[in-house]
Amino acid sequence: MCGIAGIVGREEITAHERKRLAAMNQSLVHRGPDGAGEYSASHIGLAMRRLSIIDLTGGWQPLYNEDRSLALIANGEIYNFVELRRTLESQGHSFRSGSDCETILHLYEAHGEDFVHHLRGMFALALWDEKRGRLILARDRMGEKPLYLYEQEGQLIFASEFKALLKSGLVPFELDPTSVDLFFHYQYVPEPRTLARGVRKLDAAHLLIVDVEPWHLQEKCYWRIEDAPALEGKPSELIRRELDTVTSITLRSDVPVGLALSGGLDSSAIAALCAPKYRDTFHCFTIGYAGCPESDERRDAKDLADQLGLQFHDVELSTPDLVQFFPELVALTDDPVADLSAYGYSAVNKLAAENGIRVMLSGQGGDELFWGYPWVTEASRQSLEKAALFGQSDSGGVHLRSWFRQTYGAANGSAEAYARSVYITGRRHVLDWRRRPLIRLAHYLSSSRDQLVFMDLSPDFSTIERETRSLLTDAFTALVPADNAYSPFTLPISEWGHVPTKVSAMIARTYLRSNGVVQGDRLSMASSVEQRLPLLDHRLWEVVMGLRKLHPDHQLRPKAWLIEALGDSLPAMIHQRPKRGFTPPVKEWMNALFARYGESLLTGHLVSEGICRKESLARLLEQPGANSTMLFRSLVLEFWIRAMKAEFA
Repeated sequence: MCGIAGIVGREEITAHERKRLAAMNQSLVHRGPDGAGEYSASHIGLAMRRLSIIDLTGGWQPLYNEDRSLALIANGEIYNFVELRRTLESQGHSFRSGSDCETILHLYEAHGEDFVHHLRGMFALALWDEKRGRLILARDRMGEKPLYLYEQEGQLIFASEFKALLKSGLVPFELDPTSVDLFFHYQYVPEPRTLARGVRKLDAAHLLIVDVEPWHLQEKCYWRIEDAPALEGKPSELIRRELDTVTSITLRSDVPVGLALSGGLDSSAIAALCAPKYRDTFHCFTIGYAGCPESDERRDAKDLADQLGLQFHDVELSTPDLVQFFPELVALTDDPVADLSAYGYSAVNKLAAENGIRVMLSGQGGDELFWGYPWVTEASRQSLEKAALFGQSDSGGVHLRSWFRQTYGAANGSAEAYARSVYITGRRHVLDWRRRPLIRLAHYLSSSRDQLVFMDLSPDFSTIERETRSLLTDAFTALVPADNAYSPFTLPISEWGHVPTKVSAMIARTYLRSNGVVQGDRLSMASSVEQRLPLLDHRLWEVVMGLRKLHPDHQLRPKAWLIEALGDSLPAMIHQRPKRGFTPPVKEWMNALFARYGESLLTGHLVSEGICRKESLARLLEQPGANSTMLFRSLVLEFWIRAMKAEFA
């Protein structure tokens, strides 16, 4: 585990650029406090910081193949390295270290660009092929490890964090209006976009191949969630088999391992599966809140840890401490994410580091994989219905055109016209139980044919869409494409394919990756702790998606397959608890933040740079409780801009 950075160019890298690369690497020291490594050739410079997890003495990077014609820097862990190494050695490959990442070099020798198909783990890597004058950048399938890119004429600069790019002094910092608008709608910027113009992330499950002479860049997608082949079998048995495998291989470490444990099902499942394999040195960590409000999960987490015989640690978070820490917290997140649970991510990893833990498991991904969010389940159902409406599917329940004609006796065409008028004129009185299909029909016909039913189901999304029109200045809004907010979940209806699988892929690519995974990675690495996410294992996702194609599960109770797969490994009371994560006392924290920092919005960058109307922000501040969502997103964005400008300076 580490942080990586590099510069590759058509022209030779200058001494000044190599100096700037060193500054980039130094800014990543929190991701790798144990040491640094560099590689230099005429057209390329590579740098890395190391957090020692596997082969503590011998796994230093850059790593090389036998004749040193290949050089590798990699951020992440290859969980199946033991099996890969055994196979490669049987084929005649010689290893210089016990590093999990060294397998990447030999896989490239054996399989070329297809080496990625053999990797099971999380990674962002840069592999330099000196003989071919070629750099290969790759990112893991689920996007657990980040890689930021800035391309200019004849040169590419990359790094594990956005702040590192800015530290180079070679990347300009200018806000991208399209991404700013998306941030206000989503509370994060959906990948691969970033808030900075000209900066993007290498998308998950993608390769970027850079040839120096002649200069050429080619990007390839090597895997997609929805492409998992249909799979027949008993879901509980096949899923349990993968869960047992992935928890075993994600425990591979030469340093102690811990778990971020809440009272919910996902992290409890990880605890129960790992305990028999790692009991003696396995630590659990959780957070609580002053006054022990309903969202305080310490008692539930400790009860489970005690039952499993695991060591338990907790920390209490206070409102004054959050308020004091808030500007630094926003900066540490690297990407702006308007999610108060960030403080919990930060605190639990800091607690782990204080107790000598360098690897932390988390239950992230269970909600997205097993229908843990009711609105996503409903999005799948309604997207099926919309696909059927436009003749793309025979599934999904009522065919609304037929339903309307049978119910109202309307002629062909009049159903659509009437439905549009109901939706457009806002006649919401028809939302009684007998007429809800009419509203759905109206929504499907009034939205783009190619727009999945997805985020538009969220009340917050619709509210924010209205509020941004009054908050953002006319000049700024003019720079934003029409229907921008819907673009992340709009794609040709002919490409929707198996709709429940497509919706599962959509929530993974948006909220999971750009909100949850971003916070987990940046705020664990801020404390020099590696986060591992067993429930994001790509083979587990392939199994669930494959089963889903033949055994629809979106109409079962939430997480039905996961609960069945766990069997009696967990007490029944955990199955019955409502969804819980590190859920903070939102209202109290929001009010305290607005009281301390709200007025700063009126004289900040959002106003001075012509993004937001000062009078609109002032109006929101008059009733902060009623406008907390928009105010909090504005506050996070304001302090993120301040932090990034400080890095740029």
